[in-house]
Amino acid sequence: MTIPDIVDILLVEDNPGDAELIVRAIRRQNILNPLHVVEDGAEALDFIFCRGSYAQRTMTMQPKMIMLDLKLPKINGLEVLEAIKREEATRHIPVVVVTSSSEDPDIKTAYALGVNSYVVKPVESTAFIEAMAQIGLYWLLVNAPPR
Repeated sequence: MTIPDIVDILLVEDNPGDAELIVRAIRRQNILNPLHVVEDGAEALDFIFCRGSYAQRTMTMQPKMIMLDLKLPKINGLEVLEAIKREEATRHIPVVVVTSSSEDPDIKTAYALGVNSYVVKPVESTAFIEAMAQIGLYWLLVNAPPR
């Protein structure tokens, strides 16, 4: 596996079809920032905390945003979010939950853990592509993160 040195967007999505739609939506807006896709919560934590197959990465090269599904194999998205927001070195990274869950407990828990935005995946693909494109534009071009 080739891992780029710089990853601006980490997409954590186990559904290959949804991952492809999100990547396509972001690219359609001419957002060409380096993007890396991982398929489960354990791999996401390995990537973010530079361990396992991502041990060659450095903690100083963190993504500018993380798009995180909740229903993930191995470690669920809420656990991933909690780990990210618990650590001083990673809590500043904007995390956007992108999920099919509109369950109120999931939304409340995500915000209690420090999520920056919570988006329920629209059922209709055109609306889904538009929503993902707008999220990418906002968090990468409009949002001013701490330096």
